[in-house]
Amino acid sequence: MCAAVNMNFKIRRATKEDCKDISRMIMELAVFEKMPDQVKTSHEELERDGFCQNPLFECLVAEVPEEHKSNEGFTIIGYGLYFYTYSTWKGRSLYLDDLYVMPEFRGNGIGKALLSKVAEVGKKNQCVQLRLTVLNWNTPARDFYAAKGAQDLTVSSGWHFIHFTEQSLDDLVNEAPKD
Repeated sequence: MCAAVNMNFKIRRATKEDCKDISRMIMELAVFEKMPDQVKTSHEELERDGFCQNPLFECLVAEVPEEHKSNEGFTIIGYGLYFYTYSTWKGRSLYLDDLYVMPEFRGNGIGKALLSKVAEVGKKNQCVQLRLTVLNWNTPARDFYAAKGAQDLTVSSGWHFIHFTEQSLDDLVNEAPKD
């Protein structure tokens, strides 16, 4: 167990049984990011995609004992969802898709513990970098990552994060040469 300011919590690998809580927090994060209509994944999809023979992601959860449960009665109060990727320049990499701690539990070192444990997983698997994206208006998150040593490549290197939506992806598939 990790000791925090008057609060005990532990960071552990998520299990299939945690997917409803992870799904709940994904929506909480989307509401905070002002994009709740963008969430399309269900807890069933998380179960299928994260807990199969070849999982598409891994996840750590932050859990508090029953006596510290949230106002709504939850003991799973944070998560870090990540997956492996590859950089042709650097090699094995980890991409942190989400790092989230419920607001009432922030300031207790839980986000730092989640981030550190994700980094530890990456290093154990010979990853040389950890990548993530942060909304430009989310100054607290940008400051948090910068304080931990992250570099904002948008500013320092001019990199932009490019995204193909489902329709754009379908259009690309339709343009692919036929075998």
